[in-house]
Amino acid sequence: MNDLAAQLEATGIYIRTGPFCVHLRSGLASVAEGLARLYHEYPACEQQEFADFHLKIDAVAGLRRWFRPQVQFSFDGHVPFKPLPLVQAFPMFEWGLNWCVANHAHDYLIIHAAVVEKGGRAAILPEPPGAGKSTLCAALVNRGWRLFSDELAMFSLQTRELVPLPRPVNLKNDAIDLIRAYAPDAVFGQRVSDTNKGTVCHMKAPAESIARAAEEAPPAWIIMPRYVAGAEADLESRSKAQTCMDLAQNAFNFSLLAEEGFQAVTELLERSACYDFSYSRLDDAIRIFDALAAGQ
Repeated sequence: MNDLAAQLEATGIYIRTGPFCVHLRSGLASVAEGLARLYHEYPACEQQEFADFHLKIDAVAGLRRWFRPQVQFSFDGHVPFKPLPLVQAFPMFEWGLNWCVANHAHDYLIIHAAVVEKGGRAAILPEPPGAGKSTLCAALVNRGWRLFSDELAMFSLQTRELVPLPRPVNLKNDAIDLIRAYAPDAVFGQRVSDTNKGTVCHMKAPAESIARAAEEAPPAWIIMPRYVAGAEADLESRSKAQTCMDLAQNAFNFSLLAEEGFQAVTELLERSACYDFSYSRLDDAIRIFDALAAGQ
C-alpha cells in the first residue's frame, strides 16, 4: 500500500481497463486505498509511455486545504468539473473516467447502460438513474454473469460487438446494503455520503470479468429494467421502434456519430430481442435472466 501511494504521487500508475490505458496521479490516501482494494487485479499497461487518458486527482490548493477541503479532477491538464468535497476523491475518479470514455472514445457507440454476458451473448440494460440497473447488474455478476460495465455499453464500430469495460459497480443508497447481504463475498470500497447521488459505494468487479476483459460478445437482448417495490418479476416484449428512441436518447455520442450512430443502433436492434422488465426480488430476476441465457 505504501509503495503504491508513493508511486501514485510521484510518477503515477498505468492501469489497463478494457481497451483503455489510464495514467493516474494522486497524492491522496483515499485514492490509493481505493485502487489497492478495487483495482489490484487489473494489469499494468504494456507500453507505459502512452495512455489514452492522463488523469490527476488532488486536493485543491490554498485555503481549501484547511477550510472545507475539496478535490479536483484534471484530464490532460484541463479541469472539466467543479471541485467536490475531499471525501469524494475516489468516486470522482470513477465518475471522471466514465466522462472521459463517454466523451472521447468515438470508435464506439456508447450508451448509458449496464452490460452483462452469459453463454457468449450479452444483455444491454439501459435506463435512467434510479431504475435499479446497477443493483440488478451487481446481483447478476455475483450469480454467474460476466460484467462488461454497469454504466457504459460500448458497441465497436469496427468489430460490431460489445466491448467489455469491467470496472467497479457504482451502488447507491439502499442498494449498498442490499448487495452486501446478497453477495457477502464481494469486495466493497469506502462508503461515501452526501454526494449528488446520495450515499455511494463501489463494488469490485469479479476477478473473472477482469481477466476476460479482452473478450467481446454479440448483443442478444436489450432489457429495460425497473425496480417496483413488492412486484412480481415480469418480462414483456417491447417494440423495437420505442427501443430505438430510448437507445438514441441514452447514447452519449449518437448525434456526433451521425449516420454511423444510426447504423449502429439499427444493428443492435436487429440482433437483439427487446423487453421491459420489472422486478422487486433479486432471486426472481436472476431466474428470468438465466432462463433467457438458456434459450427458454
